[in-house]
Amino acid sequence: MKTILIIGIGAGNPDYLTVQAIKALNQADVFFFMDKGQTKEKLNHLRKEICERYIQHHNYRVIEAPTPERDRNEGDYLKAVDHLNTDKQMIFERLIIEELEEGQCGAFLVWGDPSLYDSTIRILDAIIQTGRHALDYQVIPGITSVQALTAQHKVTLNNIGRSVEITTGRRLAEGLPDNVDSVVVMLDAENSYKTVVDQNIDIYWGAYLGTPDEILISGKLEEVAGEIERVRDAARQANGWIMDTYLLKRR
Repeated sequence: MKTILIIGIGAGNPDYLTVQAIKALNQADVFFFMDKGQTKEKLNHLRKEICERYIQHHNYRVIEAPTPERDRNEGDYLKAVDHLNTDKQMIFERLIIEELEEGQCGAFLVWGDPSLYDSTIRILDAIIQTGRHALDYQVIPGITSVQALTAQHKVTLNNIGRSVEITTGRRLAEGLPDNVDSVVVMLDAENSYKTVVDQNIDIYWGAYLGTPDEILISGKLEEVAGEIERVRDAARQANGWIMDTYLLKRR
């Protein structure tokens, strides 16, 4: 049987790795790095840095493979994601067949935590359900961008006795949820915080959390929304990509 480790490596700082994650790194024979292109090559550089820092032997291999992109022209978002995961499943299966021998352990290093806005668990479940492979996997949790964001801003995620919602920019654009004082927004390509700028809200925004490129802005939303948009656009232009998250809290 082959074993796969899905290791959460945190939000960008190698110091975010847990002791459990470090132990898992030292169990793996092969690491599968999904390549998202030249603009995001820093992501795999960091993965390699993590391996070099924490793995105590040199008997492991790193296999890099290009990852498919979601079809941005597909009007049905869920259908586009389903097609993307199907394409990824084909690549994952090929890597496991060709690069991992029976009895060996492979690993995927997942940003943040594998359970939060990541499909690696779903894809491996789909592979197992085909019945074509004798495969087992383990999930090692990691520090999410949400935790990194609140730590860097020195703010609690929730108000006492109140709920927290984690959502996407697409959902926020439909309106701020009722009966929720704290809303974490991820995967926001359209600056959807601007749709609630007229409400009595504080924002805690962060980009490239945990990395040397980290940017933090906080304050009353109506006062800092324009600054966040300008800084975000400039960062995207400079780096070729943006990875940000923010917390909205009712005042």
